[in-house]
Amino acid sequence: MNTKQKFTGNLLFFPALAKTAENRWKAFSDAARNADISLPHDAETVSLLSWVFALSDFVFKTASRHPEVLSDLIESGELFRPMAEGEYVLRMEEALADVGDEADLFRRLRQIRQREIIRIAVRDLSGMADLAETLKELSKFADACIDRALAHLYRMTCDLYGVPADRNGEIQQLVVMGMGKLGADELNFSSDIDLIFAYPEEGKTDGEKSVTNGEFFLKLCRKLLKALGEKTADGSVFRVDTALRPFGESGPLVMSFDGMENYYQIEGREWERYAWIKARPAAGDKAAGERLLKRLNPFIYRRYLDFGVFESLREMKQKIASEVRRKELKGNIKLGAGGIREIEFFGQVFQLIRGGVTPSLQERKILEVLAALVREKILEPEVKKELEDAYLFLRMTENRLQEFVDAQTHTLPGDSAGRARLAAAMGFENVKGYEETLSCHMRNVSSHFASLLETDEESPGDADADADFFAALWSKSLTPEKSREGLIRAGFIDADEVLSRLRGFREGPTTGSLSREGRIRLDRLMPRVMRAAADSAVPSEALVRLIELLSGIQRRTCYLSLLLENPSTLPHLVQFAGTSAWMLSFLARHPVLLDELLDTRTLYLPPARKALESELTERLESIDPEDLERQMEVLRIFKQVNILRVAAADITHALPLMRVSDHLSDIAETLLESVFDISWNHLTGKHGIPSLQAGIDAEDRGFVGIAYGKLGGFELSYDSDLDLVFLHGGSSAPTDGEKSPIDSSYFFARLGQRVIHLLTAHTPAGILYEADMRLRPSGGAGMLVSRIDAFREYQLHEAWTWEKQALIRARPVCGDPALAREFLSIRREVLAQPQDPEKLKKEVVKMRHRMKKELHRPSPGIFDLKQGEGGVVDVEFIVQYLVLLHAHRYPDLLDWTDNVRLIGKLAAAGVIDDVSAYLLRKTYLVYRTTGHRLSLQKKPAAVPEEQFSAMRKIVQRFWSRYFDAT
Repeated sequence: MNTKQKFTGNLLFFPALAKTAENRWKAFSDAARNADISLPHDAETVSLLSWVFALSDFVFKTASRHPEVLSDLIESGELFRPMAEGEYVLRMEEALADVGDEADLFRRLRQIRQREIIRIAVRDLSGMADLAETLKELSKFADACIDRALAHLYRMTCDLYGVPADRNGEIQQLVVMGMGKLGADELNFSSDIDLIFAYPEEGKTDGEKSVTNGEFFLKLCRKLLKALGEKTADGSVFRVDTALRPFGESGPLVMSFDGMENYYQIEGREWERYAWIKARPAAGDKAAGERLLKRLNPFIYRRYLDFGVFESLREMKQKIASEVRRKELKGNIKLGAGGIREIEFFGQVFQLIRGGVTPSLQERKILEVLAALVREKILEPEVKKELEDAYLFLRMTENRLQEFVDAQTHTLPGDSAGRARLAAAMGFENVKGYEETLSCHMRNVSSHFASLLETDEESPGDADADADFFAALWSKSLTPEKSREGLIRAGFIDADEVLSRLRGFREGPTTGSLSREGRIRLDRLMPRVMRAAADSAVPSEALVRLIELLSGIQRRTCYLSLLLENPSTLPHLVQFAGTSAWMLSFLARHPVLLDELLDTRTLYLPPARKALESELTERLESIDPEDLERQMEVLRIFKQVNILRVAAADITHALPLMRVSDHLSDIAETLLESVFDISWNHLTGKHGIPSLQAGIDAEDRGFVGIAYGKLGGFELSYDSDLDLVFLHGGSSAPTDGEKSPIDSSYFFARLGQRVIHLLTAHTPAGILYEADMRLRPSGGAGMLVSRIDAFREYQLHEAWTWEKQALIRARPVCGDPALAREFLSIRREVLAQPQDPEKLKKEVVKMRHRMKKELHRPSPGIFDLKQGEGGVVDVEFIVQYLVLLHAHRYPDLLDWTDNVRLIGKLAAAGVIDDVSAYLLRKTYLVYRTTGHRLSLQKKPAAVPEEQFSAMRKIVQRFWSRYFDAT
C-alpha cells in the first residue's frame, strides 16, 4: 500500500474529517473554476489533495485564494518530487533575475515563499516526503531566500555607499550564520530563523558617500531583516530572531570577526557555547563563515574534557525543569517535560563536555550526535534508540501542528476535533492510539533527561564519624593532636608525614591561586579523597601520591569536577596510588586520561591489534587531513589512553609481563604506521610519488621502518624510546609532482625527517615517542634514511659485531610490505654468515666490558638487574653470541627477535640443553618482571645483592662456560 492510499484510508476512521475533506475539495473546485483553472482529474491526486485540505486550514485557504499555484505545482510535476541539491538557489536566481527596487524584491520573495511552503506542506502531510526530507527542504529554502535576498540588497547598498573593503583593498561580504534548527538543517514548518551577522575585517567603502564597513553592514543587515520579516499584504518570508548575537538584544546587530572572537574569549558564557554548536554559514560569504567557525572552535569545543562545565549545565537543566513547572507546559511537545528541547539538551551536554577531544561529536544534527555517542561508547544503544524514536515522533508532530494554520505552535490541541485531526495526520486510526504513543515517548525522554548530570549517590556511611573527621581535618578545625590520633585510627601509620603533606598542599602557592570556584571544588573533594585513601592497603602512601596528582591537575578545575561528579572513580585512583607511583605520575602528566576511569568496561581491557588500528583510523578520519596539529594531538591522546589501559590491567595483575610488552608494542606499531601514512600523504601531496630503483620489489611506497632494541625484541616498556632505522628503495630520478618535484632519494630523507618530527615534537599533549636513530649504518654520521642495497652492503662488509648483535633484535614495523620482506632476507643473509668462534667471542666480551665501564655504576650491597654481573644484559649477550655462532647451521634461530623465543630455538636446535634453556629463560623473565615492578614504583632496577644470588650464579656459570677462556 503506498503512502497516499494509506492516508486516504485513514479517513474511514475519522468520519468528520472525511466530510471536511469532501466539502473542502468542492469549495476548492469552485474557486478554481471561477479562476478558470483546470483541475486534476485522476482519483489518486483528488483523494490526496482532499486529505491534505482536511488536515490543513492553511493549505486549503491559500490554495483556494490562489488555485493557480497548486495547479502549476501539479502540472510541472514539482509536487510529486523532491528538490535536487542546489535547485532552490537556481530557482531563486531565476525568479529574482530582473528584480527592480526593494518593494519588488519584497513582493517576489513572499510569492515564492507562498508557492514553496504549500508544496512542502502537501508533500509532508500526504506522506510523499519523509521527515528528513521536509526538514532539509525547509532549511535549504530558507538558505536560498536569505542568500539571494542578501545578494540583491548588497548590490543596492553598494550603489548608495560604494563597495566595502578591508585595509588591503580586499572586497568584504556579509557572513550570515544560521543558528538553532536552521544551522542544523532541521528547520520546522513555521519556525523562526535564528541568525547572527558578521563581516571579516574593518575598513570602509569606496563610494562618494563612503562609510565604515561597520556602518555599511549594519545598514545591509537592517534591510535584510526587513526583506525577510516585515509583514506586508503578501505576508512575511520568515520571522527572524537575532537575540543570540553577542550581548543579545542590546548588542550590535553585526560585528567584525575580531570583535566576535574578542567577545567570546572574554564575555562568552556556557549557553552561548551551547548555541554555537549548531551554527553554520547559511548565506553570504560562506568560505569566510567557515573561517569564523574555525576561529571560534576553541570557544565552542574546549581542547580537553570540559568537566568544569557541569555546574553551568546543571543550572541550565534546572532552569528548563523550573520553566516546565512554572509555566505548566503540559501538552507542549517542544518545551514541556519529555519534549524536543530535553532531547537536544541531552545530546549537547556531551558535546560541550567531550566535543573538544572527540571530534565525531562536533555535529549539528541531534540524531548524528546520538549515533556518535553510541559509537564512542558514551551512550547505551537502547537509550539512543528511545531518544531517536521520540525525537522523530515529536518533530513530525511539531510539523503537523504548524501545518494546520502556518503558525509557530508546539501545544497539542485541546478540542476533540483538533486532536482527531492530529491523530489522523500522524497516521493513527484513533486519538487514543496516538496519545498513548506520544505519552510513552515523552515519558522515556523525561526519564533520561532526569538522570542526566546526576552525581553518584554518596554511600550511606558518608555522614559517619570518619567523614566528619576528614572534613574537619581539611578545614583545619582540629588540634594537631586530634588530627594525628584520627589519622592513626583511620589507618594512616605515617600520620606526621601525611599532616605535613596536607599542610603543604593546602597552603601551597598553587592552591592559593585557585579561583573561588576552584577552591570550593577542592574543599568538597579532599575529604572524599582522604576517606577513599583510608581503604587502601597502604593508606599513607596512597594519600601522598594522590596529593601529588591533585597538585598537578588542580589548576584545571574541570578535573576536580570530574572526580566530584563521579565518586566511583576514586577507588580506581586509590588502587593505582597504592600500587604504582608511575601510574599516578602518568595521570598527573596527562590528566585528560582521568575520563577513562569512568568506564570500567574498557579500563582494564587493552584492545587487540586490529581493534587498535580500527580505533585510530576512525579517529584520524574525522580530522581535516591538513590539520597536522590536531592529528598530532589525536595520536598522542590515543597512545596515552591505551597505555593507561595496559597499565591498569598490569597493575591489577590481569596481564603477565610478556603480554604487557606485546600490547605496548602493538600500540607503538599502530602509531608508527599512522605517522608514516600522515608523513607520506603530506610529502606526496607536495612533491608527488617518488621513483624507485630498477629491480626493487616494492608493493607501494618503497620505504620501511625497522625497529631495533626493545620494540624490535617485543620487550617495550612504558617509557621506552624507539630504536629505529629507515630504509628506502628510491632512485635519483625526480618525483612525479607537477609543481615541486624533488630527487626521490631526497624525498625519502625528508620522509624520515617528518616521521621523526611527528614522533618527537612537543605539543600540549606531550611527545609521542623519543626516537633513537644511532643504530643506522655508520651511526650518527650516517644517512638518516639508507638505501636498502647500501644497507645490505654495509651489513655484509662493514658492520661491527655489536651491530650484528643489534640486528638479531631487528624487525620491520611499518611501511612497504615487500621492502619489509627484503629487509628480513638481508637480515638472514647477514646473520647466517659463518663466524670465526674466537674472534666472535673476543668481540662480544670486548663490547660487554665497554658497556659495563660506560653504563654500570656499582653500589656496595646492590645488584643492578640490568648491567650487573649475572644480570639481564649478560643473558642477552650469551643468547646473541650463540645465535651468531650457530645461525649458519640452524637457520631457524633467526625466526624470532625476542630473547625468550630465541632461547627456545637454541634448545630446539640442540645448541643448549632443555634444563639450561629453562634456567636462562626463567632467570631472564624474573629479572625483567622485577625490574618492571620497580619501574611502576618509580624505583631503579636494583635489588639487594643477596636477593637473586642463586640466579646470578646460574648466569655467571653460563658466562664462564662460553667466555672465560677469552
